[in-house]
Amino acid sequence: MIGLNQELMKKDIDVIWHPCTQMKDHEILPIIPIKSAKGVYLCDFEDNKYIDGISSWWVNIFGHSNSYINNKIKEQLETLEHVLLAGFTHEPAIELAHRLVDITPESLKKVFFADNGSSAIEIALKMSYHYHLNINQTRTLFLSLSNSYHGETIGALSVGDVSLYKKTYEPLLLQCLQTPVPIDSSKQAAQDALKTLELILKENGSNISAMIIEPLVQGAGGMHMYHADYLVGARMLTAEYGVHLIADEIMTGFGRTGTMFACEQAPILPDFMTLSKGLTGGYLALSVVMTTDKIYNAFYCEYNEHKAFLHSHSYTGNPLACSAALATLELFEASDVLGENRKKSLYIKAHLENFKTLVNVKEVRVLGMIAAVELEGYRPEERIGLKIYEFALSRGVLLRPLGNVVYFMPPYVITIEEINKVLDVMYDAIKSI
Repeated sequence: MIGLNQELMKKDIDVIWHPCTQMKDHEILPIIPIKSAKGVYLCDFEDNKYIDGISSWWVNIFGHSNSYINNKIKEQLETLEHVLLAGFTHEPAIELAHRLVDITPESLKKVFFADNGSSAIEIALKMSYHYHLNINQTRTLFLSLSNSYHGETIGALSVGDVSLYKKTYEPLLLQCLQTPVPIDSSKQAAQDALKTLELILKENGSNISAMIIEPLVQGAGGMHMYHADYLVGARMLTAEYGVHLIADEIMTGFGRTGTMFACEQAPILPDFMTLSKGLTGGYLALSVVMTTDKIYNAFYCEYNEHKAFLHSHSYTGNPLACSAALATLELFEASDVLGENRKKSLYIKAHLENFKTLVNVKEVRVLGMIAAVELEGYRPEERIGLKIYEFALSRGVLLRPLGNVVYFMPPYVITIEEINKVLDVMYDAIKSI
């Protein structure tokens, strides 16, 4: 008799095209239907449980089905589910915008709502270009770091540099420049990379609208980490050449790196900050672009269709999503989340020391609640990541390696016992191959 798991797997394969997936793999690799989730656990229709070791693509920071966030969404549902944000507004959007202005770097005073991370990147790029146009400058280039990732829509893909996502679509993309990311997390690597950045800005600065960076950690680029000194230098150099600095905190924001926002560790004052993922605790699609009064004021005028920033999304500032975001921020305020994260980070770092004894481990990296183990000696066609994914699932853990980088990015509510289980499974998986 076919169980409900198998029945749903077949129904899924008949009609759903999954993201970042070679669908032919699912001829042998089962898609797992999830019935429910609570805390760090996902549960399928046969009552198998899996620890969500990647926060469901880095979004779920306070655990699944969090009772506090649940209740706040339910309360909002009884009054207003959605209204357009053009000519209308509502309390959750107003309150959320004020709170974000209060907790982000002091340069950021205005909030533009969108639906997801890639959309936020597109908005920041357009806004930067349009700002320069409004002050009679035409700057058609954008600058980003090598090995960077900022999303998969056309503009976001253009400023990224992970060939796995970008190579196929190269002819469609915007004209962009890349500058080398620091090769490691040392201060010297940061200084070396800044020298190249300075040369690029000297040559092209007057044509560059903005530089976009993932502060401290490049997510889809294999959890590559670099020193905060690079942020300090990049901010100084971009300011010197009138180039905007966009801090892409979509992955790093909301406590993931040990501070509320990664760029606080420099600290720097960016011209734009993009936020999504953990913003709503992993509940609903929402993103924001934070920017300065100076940029906002360049668009503020008597009606001029060429000067106005015309960009919109149907579900911009959705009240349910804003309520989830407010509940998420309230959970940060209710306890010392960042302090507890730092303790867990130190524990994870100590536990990972044992991984360095494995012959196939090249490097271990930890920053806040991000841990990465980089493997060596494997060719892409060996698909080591897929083997580790399968091994971990068989042991009740969800891991989704990035090529030869096995990473651990759990919900903040994870316990030490659950951390031990995930890291033990990671160790056994790496050792088994």
